[in-house]
Amino acid sequence: MEEYLIILFRTLLLYLLILVIFRLMGKREIGELSILDFVVYIMIAEMASLSIENTEDPLINTLLPIIILVIIQITLALLSLKSKKFRDVVDGKPTVIINNGKIDEQEMKAQRYNFDDLLLQLREKDVGNIADVEFAILEPSGKLSIFQKNQGSQSGGQQDNGSLALPLIIDGEIQEDNLTLIDKNKEWLLEQLKKKGHYDPGKISFCSYQNGKFYVDLIDHEST
Repeated sequence: MEEYLIILFRTLLLYLLILVIFRLMGKREIGELSILDFVVYIMIAEMASLSIENTEDPLINTLLPIIILVIIQITLALLSLKSKKFRDVVDGKPTVIINNGKIDEQEMKAQRYNFDDLLLQLREKDVGNIADVEFAILEPSGKLSIFQKNQGSQSGGQQDNGSLALPLIIDGEIQEDNLTLIDKNKEWLLEQLKKKGHYDPGKISFCSYQNGKFYVDLIDHEST
């Protein structure tokens, strides 16, 4: 009877602890977890399971490594918030697989992503023909984001061409890879921003470009 009470106590304690831990780590869907998040969650779940089964082991032997993992994970998350480069290293960054209807085979090879994977994920989004795709972006989670040609709603008698809103600045850092996708460079971006009264890209938290229009959000939450 005593052993069952110990199992009950450990189960409730670890359940509450894991619930608090997951709340501290933030709200993210399972499909949006990074590889690092997923590994940490698996490790915590495995250690909790072993602790419930092995009632003779001191509970601190389980709690200590779990707490250490949580501290590491939260520290990495805070560093990721402050640094786009660090975020790209830890979580990875999106990869453009199809750009303006053209498949980038080199990026597919670099991501070890084959045509079977591509066609499967297109079918899951009810896209039966690659020719209908303007942009396809492989997200760090492995999810494929698809933008079809001529998608969008009617506005003022003209149809949105479905072009992708590319982020050109994130956390004050210019995204030169995305500038290359639209055949532009850093000098062009800085000149366009100056025309709008923004002289320091380091003060911009997010800037995107779509159909010739800019969206700019400043770090102090002002927007234009």
